[in-house]
Amino acid sequence: MANPSILILPGDGIGPEVMAEVRKIIGWFGENRNLNFDLSEDLVGGAAYDAHGTPLTDATMAKAQSVDAVLLGAVGGPAYDDLDFSVKPERGLLRLRKEMDLFANLRPAQCFDALADFSSLKKDVVAGLDIMIVRELTSGSYFGEPRGISDLPDGQRVGINTQRYTTNEIRRVTRSAFELARKRGNKVCSMEKANVMESGILWREEVTWVHQNEYPDVELSHMYADNGAMQLVRWPKQFDVIVTDNLFGDILSDCAAMLTGSLGMLPSASLGVPMESGRPKAMYEPVHGSAPDITGQGKANPIACILSFAMALRYSFDKGGEAARLENAIETVLAAGARTADLLGPEGGSPISTSEMGDVIINALDASL
Repeated sequence: MANPSILILPGDGIGPEVMAEVRKIIGWFGENRNLNFDLSEDLVGGAAYDAHGTPLTDATMAKAQSVDAVLLGAVGGPAYDDLDFSVKPERGLLRLRKEMDLFANLRPAQCFDALADFSSLKKDVVAGLDIMIVRELTSGSYFGEPRGISDLPDGQRVGINTQRYTTNEIRRVTRSAFELARKRGNKVCSMEKANVMESGILWREEVTWVHQNEYPDVELSHMYADNGAMQLVRWPKQFDVIVTDNLFGDILSDCAAMLTGSLGMLPSASLGVPMESGRPKAMYEPVHGSAPDITGQGKANPIACILSFAMALRYSFDKGGEAARLENAIETVLAAGARTADLLGPEGGSPISTSEMGDVIINALDASL
């Protein structure tokens, strides 16, 4: 059978640096676990704009639609701040999500034991933390119409974004959350603002319908999103799976990410409907941004991008055992004290470089054989 195919889109800033370490990890699995992938690479974001005048070409979009999974690094940077909104680097990312119909964004927040002291919260609050936020990714206020900025007759301007959801959009992401919960702690908490928003009322009603008619075995609770943000920093281990809309999911998942100590540790998966192969349309990317302030300095933490590949192994290629092997290798090197600059505690120490972190993870993978 043909090897599974992956399109690599390193993007901007530290994206190429962390993706180089992922390529090393992918190579290790081919050499040592007979797990080979057909890799291709292209441009996205500012890199694509520099080369083609657009943050994502039609040809690259077609490639993304044809492969089994996309791995993306990061997009954006201050060099592109003055571009027209329509060609900003982030538009390339949003186009990928929209046209691939990647409606379920999975963002785990897991606190590795070796990093429990690095969170801004007390150790007993975050030690052993393992939650999953499922964010609806293709609708809501980021895509709703009407939208835009226009002039008013009195000389003022008005900016408009529309929060819009349909029954099917809510139900399909809710099903993703319940399916994940069945494989975890069997609890889902749905977060919205049903107290002040009609879209929140519909969200709560449709989530309840899916629960009552399809997943009555899973425990369901509802929470207003602002209270959810407070609860995440009060006692996050009360949650298992959180399902929420695009805007609140963007905010809540970044909040949850920092519970673990560093954005450099958090991966994500964006999944869509199954293709003919049975695999879902999928894109995997670290939660962190392009970090232009450290680009080219070897300071970037590649673990979030490497863990994103682990999520690809699990969700696109049905290789949960190999994903666990990679995750355990990362746990091993962290427990042994390997630290990039973002993981140094108040006591300081000597950080290792981006490429050195990739190397010690490979050494740990070697030891797992």
